[in-house]
Amino acid sequence: MLLPTHLKQHQSGFTLLEVVVVVAILGIIAIFIAPASLSNTPFYARGFHDETLALLRFAQKSAIAQRRTVCVEFSGAVNASLRIAASAASPTCTNDLQGPSGGNAASITAQSDVAYSAIPSNFSFDGLGQPVDGLSAPASTKSIQVLNASKTITVEAITGYVHD
Repeated sequence: MLLPTHLKQHQSGFTLLEVVVVVAILGIIAIFIAPASLSNTPFYARGFHDETLALLRFAQKSAIAQRRTVCVEFSGAVNASLRIAASAASPTCTNDLQGPSGGNAASITAQSDVAYSAIPSNFSFDGLGQPVDGLSAPASTKSIQVLNASKTITVEAITGYVHD
């Protein structure tokens, strides 16, 4: 049945073309605005914090498992690497410690705009997993802070427990 023009129901909504154009414009805006408004520094800082925490835990576990000294070396405010003693009797680290996958040396490097708040001092884990400074002198509790990361990494003095 045909309705007179003044009785036709009014349809409202968007056409498919209008929706596609709006979505395209929002996509273009998101491509240019989102990266500028979202700083990646806190994200990368937390990632570097977590990598440092994992590296220190790996160092302690490797020292215990291999019953050898593992040295944690910080070179500048953006690098950390692990070295291991050639034998159980040697307190001097001469070889790069291989990472968990076996291929590469265990080390980390921060991305731009991420660094340690202060360059941490180098230390070692002895064969029992306890932190030591220099030549087998017991180390004090170590605190390592990454800029823009809210938590501090702590290495306990007696046990070598690594936590944040």
